[in-house]
Amino acid sequence: MPEKPIKTSQRVFEILEAFETEQRPMALKDFTRGFGYPPSSASALLKSLVTLGYLDYDRFSRTYMPTMRMASLGTWVQRALFGQNEEVLRLMQRLSEAYGETVTLSAQSDLYVQYVYLIPSRLPIWYAVPIGTIRPITRSGSGWAMLGARTDEEIAELVRRVNFHEPDRARKTSLTELMQHVEKGRRDGYVFNKHTLEQGAGGICMVLPERRFGRLFALAVSGPVQRLEEKEAEVVTTMRAGIAQLENAKSTQAGESDSTA
Repeated sequence: MPEKPIKTSQRVFEILEAFETEQRPMALKDFTRGFGYPPSSASALLKSLVTLGYLDYDRFSRTYMPTMRMASLGTWVQRALFGQNEEVLRLMQRLSEAYGETVTLSAQSDLYVQYVYLIPSRLPIWYAVPIGTIRPITRSGSGWAMLGARTDEEIAELVRRVNFHEPDRARKTSLTELMQHVEKGRRDGYVFNKHTLEQGAGGICMVLPERRFGRLFALAVSGPVQRLEEKEAEVVTTMRAGIAQLENAKSTQAGESDSTA
């Protein structure tokens, strides 16, 4: 019974993400050919989005285009995640300029890690991670870094839930193996995952000290394992220094708030 509403919701977001990818006006045929939607249901959905004010329709070119109402929907999210000063974004930019690798910011989303911001690599690379991508927290370097900030009891409960929802026995998480990664990350102060999600790819990951809305965030410099191994020590030093600056800035802001109270 609930399949139809779920399918409709999925199509709405596929349409909106298609505009983000294409960045141009799109016609009905773009969605019927690109996604295999039945023309009647695709037309009805697009017309509904026009009626609601999220899309504009030009009858001469027969194309749809997002309105400024759509553009304004997420403007508050960046402020909520990064604050007014956006120190985290500046740190990501410094890492990108210094090393040229992909720099990601991810958050824990229940049993998953979700990429909420990304600066793509400027170097030769064979894969890309779109913003919004989710990955199992127990099979992600950023996830291991985040789990290091949790208690062992919380990790064990999370693994139980992950395994409950994983039908493939071969993909179930071993708590013992996971804790080896987590404990190494706790000792080193960072996680360097290698070949975890894709052969040849890795990431140097650190959890950020400040939680926003109760959520844990992790910063990562990702790329080919061989390239990262060559500059591991330098990347770790730069990330640690940047995160220390974030903590100092937070302490300074807290002190200024107390003095004006």
